[in-house]
Amino acid sequence: MANTQKPYENSLDPVELTQALINHASVTPVDAGAMDRVQRTLEALGFACERLKFGEIENLYARRGTASPNLCFAGHTDVVPEGATEGWRSDPFAATIVDGILTGRGAVDMKGGIAAWIAAVSRFDDVPGSLSFLITGDEEGEAIDGTKKVVEHLQQTGEVIDHCIVGEPTSSAVLGDMIKVGRRGSINVTITVTGKQGHVAYPQRALNPVPVLVAIMAELDARVLDEGYERFLPSNLEITTFDVANTTTNLIPQSASGRINIRFNPSHSGASLQAWIEGVCARHAERTGAKVEARTAISGEAFLTEAGPFVDVIQDTIRDVLKVEADPSTTGGTSDARFIRALCPVVEFGLVGQTMHQVNESTPVQDLHDLTDAYAKLIERYFKVFA
Repeated sequence: MANTQKPYENSLDPVELTQALINHASVTPVDAGAMDRVQRTLEALGFACERLKFGEIENLYARRGTASPNLCFAGHTDVVPEGATEGWRSDPFAATIVDGILTGRGAVDMKGGIAAWIAAVSRFDDVPGSLSFLITGDEEGEAIDGTKKVVEHLQQTGEVIDHCIVGEPTSSAVLGDMIKVGRRGSINVTITVTGKQGHVAYPQRALNPVPVLVAIMAELDARVLDEGYERFLPSNLEITTFDVANTTTNLIPQSASGRINIRFNPSHSGASLQAWIEGVCARHAERTGAKVEARTAISGEAFLTEAGPFVDVIQDTIRDVLKVEADPSTTGGTSDARFIRALCPVVEFGLVGQTMHQVNESTPVQDLHDLTDAYAKLIERYFKVFA
């Protein structure tokens, strides 16, 4: 079955849809009707929608078609708070357009991306396979009851997704100049050393936890984790806090704690780094007699989508439609792609992200139209290659 595209004048307008989504003040974890808006729009395009609510978070999985391959688009309707409202040119949720620039919270991160993909899909009556959406309301929050839980649900129900595009604002300076083919992992660790409180004049009667924590942090910080990995910078460990909460000058404190974050490439796993940190802590506890506890939270594993036909489809489309060469990057923080990669190969491609999370978050209206054109061509090319 060949792809069937509608005339563009009969397709949805990505700018109008972006404005409609911004009008919902869906600041994490509040949905404010944003997911209902997405669902109504997709149902009108023939998608079967499944609402998945975990805790207080609204999620949506929608699919049109039953055949393979299944190309999925993933995104989030939640946004960060507007921040200093007096700095905005207009109401952050009014989605105003002045001189061709659309301003509003979520314009690029990432209601504009969702609107552009929906508008692109609206150009197709049918494809030789399936199109699906995985939309969450918990990407900007703790990311516990969002995409992570939806992925687990899809695995349990046997749903197969062959490839996924995440619409994060990956472009750096101009639309299409960067895509994300991987992300570093992230691990947060709180290390608490408990000694024995006492008078500074009688240190033999106390056990000072501060030098123990200093030694632990120094050893962790001194290690060169790696020299980098294919398409990845070297992993880095950063000490983010060091707390004693001692308000007096003549008291050896009972405890001291510090936090570290490691952004790591595929040279490591979260578990291997956790084991290393716990080993260092155990050794210093044995050496000093202090109690040392390391509490670890692994928020995501590193991953890389290897070069191949899927990445080629995206890069070739960007080259043809947007006339730029897309850098296949792994820079930046984490995204929900870290969960989706358990289902299928995943690549991120979206608007220019320079204003995301800032006051006056905005995007040129033309970028929304151009991204829609690129997404439509990507869909067409994808099914020619994989169907």
